[in-house]
Amino acid sequence: MKLCRFRVSGSADGAIRDGVLEGDKVHEVKGAWPAGLSRTGESWPLDRVKLLAPIATPSKIVGMARNYRKHAEEMGRQVPEEPLIFLKPPSSIIGPDDTIELPPESARVDYEGELAVVIGRKCSRIGPDEAIEPYIAGFTCLNDVSARDFQKKDGLFARAKGYDTFCPMGPVLETEFDWRKARLQTLVNGKVHQYGDSSEMLFAIDEQMRFISNVMTLLPGDVIATGTPEGIGPLAAGDVVEIVIEGIGKLSNPVAMRKG
Repeated sequence: MKLCRFRVSGSADGAIRDGVLEGDKVHEVKGAWPAGLSRTGESWPLDRVKLLAPIATPSKIVGMARNYRKHAEEMGRQVPEEPLIFLKPPSSIIGPDDTIELPPESARVDYEGELAVVIGRKCSRIGPDEAIEPYIAGFTCLNDVSARDFQKKDGLFARAKGYDTFCPMGPVLETEFDWRKARLQTLVNGKVHQYGDSSEMLFAIDEQMRFISNVMTLLPGDVIATGTPEGIGPLAAGDVVEIVIEGIGKLSNPVAMRKG
């Protein structure tokens, strides 16, 4: 099931609605996922709606650094011996087709295409033999946009990964997805720059969730960005960057220089 948040184009109230995307139609739903969802009977063609980030206000976005061996190598860094995590602020979230704004003070801003896990149920200290699936609401595409020069200068991730617009997510929250067989591509202006398979992760998603939940409690709506494969590179004003994950969809965002 492809869950989404959307606005109806031209709607007088501009209300944010919840929906299910089926083919080229969005059906409005109400209630709590999963058992409490029900359709209202209203639906719109996809070209009549503006899809929003499927998660609006997580308490936190947890990122995985260097979770693909070849990405660690292209960064000139060691492969971590245990999951290496960082936080992105929820204020960095934007949705499909929203603009990534390049801060003029940064000389290099990179794309990082990633598969993201969205938490559906509070979890803390997940046991080594405990299944992770009951804690997962679904999966989405995420772009961990990063000011690479500031990452190197600061030796920290907060500024480099925390700018407004540096966390595009979407287009949907896919609730039926095999995370063990996820395939991802990142395209810039139609050219493939990244290709990754979840089987190449140094720490699989179940390992990530166990590790993180033993550090901090994960709450419903929290997001885990599971790491980026090799092929990162800079963005420039006028670019269009796309994250494509088979079974979820395509997250597309234009790039522009921030004004003011």
